[in-house]
Amino acid sequence: MGRVTTRTPVTRITDTRHTTRPDTVVVEEPLEIRVNGTPLAVTMRTPGSDVELAQGFLLTEGIITDRGDIASIRYCNSVDDNGVNTYNVLDVDLAAGVFLPDTGIQRNFYTTSSCGVCGKASLDAIRQRTRYSPAADTVRVPAATIAELPDRLRAAQKVFDTTGGLHAAGLFTRTGELLTIKEDVGRHNAVDKLIGWAVEQGRIPLRGTVLLVSGRASFELAQKAVMAGIPILAAVSAPSSLAIDLAHDTGLTLIGFLRGTTMNLYTHPDRIQPVAQLVSTSHNSPPGGIA
Repeated sequence: MGRVTTRTPVTRITDTRHTTRPDTVVVEEPLEIRVNGTPLAVTMRTPGSDVELAQGFLLTEGIITDRGDIASIRYCNSVDDNGVNTYNVLDVDLAAGVFLPDTGIQRNFYTTSSCGVCGKASLDAIRQRTRYSPAADTVRVPAATIAELPDRLRAAQKVFDTTGGLHAAGLFTRTGELLTIKEDVGRHNAVDKLIGWAVEQGRIPLRGTVLLVSGRASFELAQKAVMAGIPILAAVSAPSSLAIDLAHDTGLTLIGFLRGTTMNLYTHPDRIQPVAQLVSTSHNSPPGGIA
């Protein structure tokens, strides 16, 4: 695996000159996930941590609940025009007694790097029940600790440093320790890779943790956090209205616009201490908000 970045020629224009030089860009390739030999999903991702991505995807879609639900994962012999394995197809064999959900809650599992929920038949199909609801999680995290997390996440983004083209998801303890970071061209893939890491490590449910994402907090990211039992989801940019609704209903603490010492607490603010000094009076995006 090693196709995380590639080099390509680029013409750079400044006020006074034109230059041609090589540039490092992030790789984006399709990954097909098959379950028991049957194609289930295609996602456009940055190669690397593919097994974790598949495990996280299957857990957040409610197909598995832990690593014990998987008998094996292996790359299929998908070859390119030169007969070389592309490593772009994974086949997951479920353990005995574990089955795919019925068609009533399945969706067309085609996803892209910009939208992981495209093809959902309806919003009701997204609202799957989790065995690991964060509602009863009593974790409390100092606001000062939350405020330090974006800098810690950014410092660990090694591939972003060379490409500027990756989303990141970081998993932290209540004291601010970084447990793992995952990068991907798709923000939903980065979260799936992170949750898949937790599946592999036997850490599901992820009680007492904080999930930080480098962009906005969409409905899908809130769903993934809930499915993994994560009690706090923080984003450096804005949440969507559906993300807020889901967080409210499931007991997820949702933080947006986490920048410096300021943040907006949208749901269940009691987990963040102190609250009174930090809650913004406006949910509007500040000037220069990150997409």
